[in-house]
Amino acid sequence: MNKYSPPKKPASLLERAGEIYDYIPAMKTVEQRGAAPEVFPSEPSRQQIAPAPQKPVAPYNGPRVIVDRDKLREAGFIVPDGPVTGISEEFRIIKRQLLLAAKGSQKSEPVRHGERILICSAHPDEGKTFCALNLALSIAAEKDNEVLLVDADFAKPSILSSLGLEGSKGLMDALADPQLPVENCIIHTDIPGLAILPAGDQTNADTEYLASSRTEQVLNRLTQNNPHRIVIFDSPPALSASPASVLATHVGQVLMVVKADDTTETALRDALSLMGGCEHIQLLLNGTKFSPTGRRFGSYYGYGE
Repeated sequence: MNKYSPPKKPASLLERAGEIYDYIPAMKTVEQRGAAPEVFPSEPSRQQIAPAPQKPVAPYNGPRVIVDRDKLREAGFIVPDGPVTGISEEFRIIKRQLLLAAKGSQKSEPVRHGERILICSAHPDEGKTFCALNLALSIAAEKDNEVLLVDADFAKPSILSSLGLEGSKGLMDALADPQLPVENCIIHTDIPGLAILPAGDQTNADTEYLASSRTEQVLNRLTQNNPHRIVIFDSPPALSASPASVLATHVGQVLMVVKADDTTETALRDALSLMGGCEHIQLLLNGTKFSPTGRRFGSYYGYGE
Protein backbone atom coordinates (compact mmCIF):
# COMPACT_ATOMS: atom_id res chain seq x y z
CA MET A 1 0.00 0.00 0.00
CA ASN A 2 1.40 3.42 -0.97
CA LYS A 3 0.37 6.86 0.24
CA TYR A 4 -2.12 7.20 -2.61
CA SER A 5 -4.00 3.95 -2.01
CA PRO A 6 -6.64 3.75 0.73
CA PRO A 7 -6.26 1.06 3.40
CA LYS A 8 -8.07 -2.14 2.56
CA LYS A 9 -11.19 -2.85 4.60
CA PRO A 10 -10.82 -5.99 6.77
CA ALA A 11 -12.66 -8.84 5.11
CA SER A 12 -15.56 -10.60 6.80
CA LEU A 13 -15.76 -14.39 6.98
CA LEU A 14 -18.03 -14.21 3.94
CA GLU A 15 -15.50 -12.22 1.92
CA ARG A 16 -12.51 -14.26 3.08
CA ALA A 17 -14.23 -17.48 2.03
CA GLY A 18 -14.87 -16.01 -1.41
CA GLU A 19 -11.22 -15.00 -1.77
CA ILE A 20 -9.87 -18.37 -0.66
CA TYR A 21 -12.10 -20.35 -3.02
CA ASP A 22 -12.13 -17.74 -5.80
CA TYR A 23 -15.91 -17.47 -5.65
CA ILE A 24 -17.81 -14.22 -6.15
CA PRO A 25 -21.55 -14.37 -5.39
CA ALA A 26 -23.87 -13.02 -8.06
CA MET A 27 -25.46 -10.14 -6.16
CA LYS A 28 -26.62 -7.44 -8.56
CA THR A 29 -27.33 -3.84 -7.71
CA VAL A 30 -30.11 -1.81 -9.29
CA GLU A 31 -27.58 -0.20 -11.65
CA GLN A 32 -26.23 -3.60 -12.72
CA ARG A 33 -29.69 -4.96 -13.40
CA GLY A 34 -30.42 -2.02 -15.64
CA ALA A 35 -33.05 0.60 -15.07
CA ALA A 36 -36.46 -0.26 -16.47
CA PRO A 37 -38.10 2.33 -18.76
CA GLU A 38 -40.17 4.77 -16.78
CA VAL A 39 -43.89 4.30 -17.37
CA PHE A 40 -46.50 6.64 -15.97
CA PRO A 41 -49.82 4.80 -15.51
CA SER A 42 -53.11 6.56 -15.84
CA GLU A 43 -54.89 7.69 -12.69
CA PRO A 44 -57.32 4.73 -12.67
CA SER A 45 -54.40 2.31 -13.03
CA ARG A 46 -52.66 3.84 -10.04
CA GLN A 47 -55.73 3.27 -7.96
CA GLN A 48 -55.93 -0.37 -9.02
CA ILE A 49 -52.33 -1.22 -8.09
CA ALA A 50 -52.38 0.55 -4.74
CA PRO A 51 -51.37 -2.08 -2.14
CA ALA A 52 -53.93 -2.98 0.48
CA PRO A 53 -53.02 -2.11 4.04
CA GLN A 54 -51.22 -5.00 5.69
CA LYS A 55 -52.94 -6.69 8.58
CA PRO A 56 -50.90 -6.28 11.77
CA VAL A 57 -49.47 -9.47 13.20
CA ALA A 58 -50.81 -10.31 16.63
CA PRO A 59 -48.03 -11.19 19.08
CA TYR A 60 -47.84 -14.82 20.13
CA ASN A 61 -49.22 -15.27 23.63
CA GLY A 62 -49.20 -19.07 23.89
CA PRO A 63 -46.89 -21.39 25.82
CA ARG A 64 -43.13 -21.16 25.35
CA VAL A 65 -40.46 -23.77 25.91
CA ILE A 66 -37.33 -22.96 27.89
CA VAL A 67 -34.01 -23.14 26.05
CA ASP A 68 -31.10 -24.51 28.07
CA ARG A 69 -28.65 -21.57 28.19
CA ASP A 70 -25.96 -23.67 29.85
CA LYS A 71 -26.13 -26.15 26.98
CA LEU A 72 -25.72 -23.30 24.50
CA ARG A 73 -22.73 -21.92 26.40
CA GLU A 74 -21.00 -25.30 26.69
CA ALA A 75 -21.39 -25.92 22.94
CA GLY A 76 -19.94 -22.51 22.03
CA PHE A 77 -23.18 -20.96 20.76
CA ILE A 78 -24.23 -17.37 21.22
CA VAL A 79 -25.98 -16.99 24.57
CA PRO A 80 -28.95 -14.58 24.54
CA ASP A 81 -28.35 -11.60 26.83
CA GLY A 82 -24.84 -12.93 27.40
CA PRO A 83 -21.57 -11.04 27.00
CA VAL A 84 -20.38 -9.81 23.62
CA THR A 85 -17.95 -12.37 22.22
CA GLY A 86 -15.94 -12.85 19.07
CA ILE A 87 -18.50 -15.29 17.67
CA SER A 88 -21.44 -12.99 18.39
CA GLU A 89 -19.68 -10.10 16.64
CA GLU A 90 -18.86 -12.21 13.58
CA PHE A 91 -22.50 -13.22 13.19
CA ARG A 92 -23.59 -9.61 13.59
CA ILE A 93 -21.62 -8.85 10.44
CA ILE A 94 -22.85 -11.96 8.63
CA LYS A 95 -26.53 -11.37 9.36
CA ARG A 96 -26.37 -7.74 8.26
CA GLN A 97 -25.49 -8.72 4.69
CA LEU A 98 -28.21 -11.37 4.58
CA LEU A 99 -30.87 -9.03 6.00
CA LEU A 100 -29.86 -6.33 3.55
CA ALA A 101 -30.38 -8.75 0.66
CA ALA A 102 -33.77 -9.74 2.06
CA LYS A 103 -34.99 -6.17 2.55
CA GLY A 104 -33.18 -4.38 -0.26
CA SER A 105 -31.76 -0.87 -0.16
CA GLN A 106 -31.40 2.25 -2.28
CA LYS A 107 -28.68 0.52 -4.29
CA SER A 108 -30.07 -3.00 -4.48
CA GLU A 109 -33.45 -4.59 -4.95
CA PRO A 110 -34.69 -7.10 -2.38
CA VAL A 111 -33.96 -10.68 -3.34
CA ARG A 112 -37.08 -12.69 -4.16
CA HIS A 113 -37.78 -14.91 -1.15
CA GLY A 114 -34.71 -13.36 0.43
CA GLU A 115 -36.33 -13.91 3.82
CA ARG A 116 -35.73 -17.65 3.28
CA ILE A 117 -32.10 -18.52 3.94
CA LEU A 118 -30.67 -22.01 3.47
CA ILE A 119 -27.57 -22.99 5.45
CA CYS A 120 -25.69 -25.85 3.82
CA SER A 121 -22.27 -27.47 3.50
CA ALA A 122 -20.64 -29.90 1.13
CA HIS A 123 -20.02 -32.66 3.70
CA PRO A 124 -21.06 -33.45 7.28
CA ASP A 125 -19.13 -31.99 10.23
CA GLU A 126 -18.25 -28.74 8.49
CA GLY A 127 -20.28 -26.58 10.88
CA LYS A 128 -23.56 -25.91 9.08
CA THR A 129 -25.79 -26.52 12.11
CA PHE A 130 -23.45 -24.51 14.34
CA CYS A 131 -23.67 -21.60 11.89
CA ALA A 132 -27.44 -21.95 11.35
CA LEU A 133 -28.20 -21.86 15.06
CA ASN A 134 -25.83 -18.97 15.77
CA LEU A 135 -27.26 -17.01 12.86
CA ALA A 136 -30.78 -17.60 14.16
CA LEU A 137 -29.81 -16.52 17.67
CA SER A 138 -28.19 -13.39 16.28
CA ILE A 139 -31.18 -12.43 14.11
CA ALA A 140 -33.53 -13.06 17.05
CA ALA A 141 -31.84 -10.13 18.79
CA GLU A 142 -32.94 -7.75 16.00
CA LYS A 143 -35.53 -5.12 16.92
CA ASP A 144 -37.39 -5.27 13.59
CA ASN A 145 -37.23 -8.99 12.81
CA GLU A 146 -37.95 -12.36 14.31
CA VAL A 147 -36.59 -15.68 13.14
CA LEU A 148 -37.95 -19.17 12.53
CA LEU A 149 -35.23 -21.83 12.52
CA VAL A 150 -36.29 -24.86 10.48
CA ASP A 151 -34.54 -28.18 11.00
CA ALA A 152 -34.54 -29.43 7.43
CA ASP A 153 -31.89 -32.11 7.99
CA PHE A 154 -34.59 -34.76 8.00
CA ALA A 155 -32.30 -37.80 8.28
CA LYS A 156 -30.17 -36.44 11.13
CA PRO A 157 -32.01 -33.55 12.84
CA SER A 158 -30.07 -31.89 15.66
CA ILE A 159 -31.53 -28.42 16.28
CA LEU A 160 -33.84 -29.53 19.11
CA SER A 161 -31.13 -31.50 20.92
CA SER A 162 -28.73 -28.54 20.58
CA LEU A 163 -31.28 -26.38 22.39
CA GLY A 164 -32.13 -29.01 24.98
CA LEU A 165 -35.67 -29.45 23.62
CA GLU A 166 -37.80 -32.53 23.03
CA GLY A 167 -39.00 -33.71 19.62
CA SER A 168 -42.43 -33.06 18.13
CA LYS A 169 -44.29 -32.83 14.84
CA GLY A 170 -42.50 -30.79 12.20
CA LEU A 171 -42.08 -29.70 8.60
CA MET A 172 -42.15 -33.17 7.07
CA ASP A 173 -45.38 -34.00 8.90
CA ALA A 174 -47.01 -30.82 7.53
CA LEU A 175 -45.88 -31.71 4.01
CA ALA A 176 -47.18 -35.27 4.27
CA ASP A 177 -50.50 -34.41 5.91
CA PRO A 178 -52.63 -31.74 4.15
CA GLN A 179 -54.85 -31.58 7.25
CA LEU A 180 -51.98 -30.51 9.50
CA PRO A 181 -51.35 -26.74 9.51
CA VAL A 182 -47.63 -26.04 9.63
CA GLU A 183 -48.29 -23.29 12.19
CA ASN A 184 -49.31 -25.99 14.69
CA CYS A 185 -45.84 -27.53 14.46
CA ILE A 186 -43.91 -24.37 15.38
CA ILE A 187 -42.27 -24.34 18.81
CA HIS A 188 -42.06 -20.89 20.42
CA THR A 189 -39.14 -20.47 22.79
CA ASP A 190 -38.49 -18.23 25.77
CA ILE A 191 -35.81 -16.47 23.72
CA PRO A 192 -37.56 -13.36 22.33
CA GLY A 193 -37.84 -13.51 18.55
CA LEU A 194 -36.83 -17.17 18.20
CA ALA A 195 -39.15 -20.01 17.13
CA ILE A 196 -38.29 -23.52 15.92
CA LEU A 197 -39.89 -25.75 13.29
CA PRO A 198 -38.64 -29.33 13.89
CA ALA A 199 -37.84 -31.73 11.07
CA GLY A 200 -40.71 -34.06 11.93
CA ASP A 201 -41.03 -37.78 11.34
CA GLN A 202 -38.42 -39.43 9.15
CA THR A 203 -39.41 -40.75 5.74
CA ASN A 204 -37.65 -42.21 2.72
CA ALA A 205 -39.62 -39.84 0.47
CA ASP A 206 -38.35 -36.54 1.91
CA THR A 207 -36.98 -35.32 -1.43
CA GLU A 208 -40.24 -36.14 -3.21
CA TYR A 209 -42.30 -34.31 -0.60
CA LEU A 210 -40.07 -31.25 -0.94
CA ALA A 211 -40.47 -31.33 -4.72
CA SER A 212 -44.27 -31.40 -4.50
CA SER A 213 -46.47 -28.38 -5.13
CA ARG A 214 -47.61 -28.43 -1.49
CA THR A 215 -44.16 -27.37 -0.28
CA GLU A 216 -44.44 -23.84 -1.65
CA GLN A 217 -47.89 -23.50 -0.10
CA VAL A 218 -46.56 -24.62 3.28
CA LEU A 219 -43.54 -22.32 3.13
CA ASN A 220 -45.69 -19.36 2.14
CA ARG A 221 -47.77 -19.87 5.29
CA LEU A 222 -44.65 -19.35 7.38
CA THR A 223 -44.34 -15.70 6.37
CA GLN A 224 -47.59 -14.60 4.69
CA ASN A 225 -48.96 -13.08 7.90
CA ASN A 226 -45.60 -12.08 9.31
CA PRO A 227 -43.52 -9.92 6.93
CA HIS A 228 -40.86 -9.40 9.61
CA ARG A 229 -40.05 -13.11 9.95
CA ILE A 230 -36.78 -14.50 8.60
CA VAL A 231 -36.81 -18.27 7.95
CA ILE A 232 -33.52 -20.15 8.27
CA PHE A 233 -33.26 -23.73 7.00
CA ASP A 234 -30.57 -26.05 8.36
CA SER A 235 -30.32 -28.47 5.44
CA PRO A 236 -28.48 -31.77 5.04
CA PRO A 237 -25.01 -31.63 3.42
CA ALA A 238 -25.32 -31.12 -0.33
CA LEU A 239 -23.05 -34.04 -1.28
CA SER A 240 -24.58 -36.43 1.24
CA ALA A 241 -28.35 -36.09 0.77
CA SER A 242 -30.55 -34.95 -2.12
CA PRO A 243 -33.05 -32.75 -0.18
CA ALA A 244 -30.54 -29.87 -0.08
CA SER A 245 -30.70 -29.31 -3.84
CA VAL A 246 -34.51 -29.29 -3.80
CA LEU A 247 -34.64 -26.91 -0.84
CA ALA A 248 -32.42 -24.51 -2.78
CA THR A 249 -35.23 -24.00 -5.30
CA HIS A 250 -37.53 -22.72 -2.53
CA VAL A 251 -35.23 -20.13 -0.93
CA GLY A 252 -33.87 -16.74 -1.92
CA GLN A 253 -30.42 -17.06 -0.36
CA VAL A 254 -27.98 -19.90 0.27
CA LEU A 255 -25.12 -19.67 2.75
CA MET A 256 -22.61 -22.40 1.98
CA VAL A 257 -20.42 -23.20 4.99
CA VAL A 258 -16.83 -24.14 4.15
CA LYS A 259 -14.52 -25.46 6.86
CA ALA A 260 -11.06 -23.93 6.87
CA ASP A 261 -8.28 -26.40 5.95
CA ASP A 262 -10.89 -29.12 5.43
CA THR A 263 -13.37 -28.42 2.61
CA THR A 264 -11.69 -29.01 -0.75
CA GLU A 265 -12.29 -26.77 -3.73
CA THR A 266 -13.50 -29.75 -5.77
CA ALA A 267 -16.11 -30.66 -3.17
CA LEU A 268 -17.19 -27.06 -2.83
CA ARG A 269 -17.70 -26.53 -6.54
CA ASP A 270 -19.61 -29.80 -6.79
CA ALA A 271 -21.86 -28.70 -3.92
CA LEU A 272 -22.39 -25.25 -5.46
CA SER A 273 -23.46 -26.84 -8.74
CA LEU A 274 -26.21 -28.70 -6.87
CA MET A 275 -27.42 -25.42 -5.35
CA GLY A 276 -28.12 -24.00 -8.80
CA GLY A 277 -31.82 -23.62 -7.97
CA CYS A 278 -30.92 -20.50 -5.98
CA GLU A 279 -29.27 -17.54 -7.70
CA HIS A 280 -27.88 -15.87 -4.59
CA ILE A 281 -25.19 -17.96 -2.91
CA GLN A 282 -22.50 -16.82 -0.49
CA LEU A 283 -19.71 -18.70 1.24
CA LEU A 284 -19.08 -18.65 4.98
CA LEU A 285 -15.64 -19.58 6.25
CA ASN A 286 -15.90 -21.65 9.44
CA GLY A 287 -13.25 -22.90 11.83
CA THR A 288 -10.61 -20.25 11.18
CA LYS A 289 -7.76 -20.08 13.68
CA PHE A 290 -5.95 -17.03 12.32
CA SER A 291 -7.01 -13.58 11.20
CA PRO A 292 -4.55 -11.85 8.82
CA THR A 293 -5.82 -8.45 10.00
CA GLY A 294 -5.50 -9.22 13.72
CA ARG A 295 -9.25 -9.13 14.20
CA ARG A 296 -10.18 -9.86 17.81
CA PHE A 297 -13.88 -9.21 18.22
CA GLY A 298 -15.21 -9.17 21.76
CA SER A 299 -12.08 -7.71 23.38
CA TYR A 300 -13.31 -4.16 22.85
CA TYR A 301 -16.24 -4.86 25.15
CA GLY A 302 -13.99 -6.35 27.81
CA TYR A 303 -14.90 -9.97 27.14
CA GLY A 304 -12.17 -11.03 24.73
CA GLU A 305 -10.02 -14.01 25.44
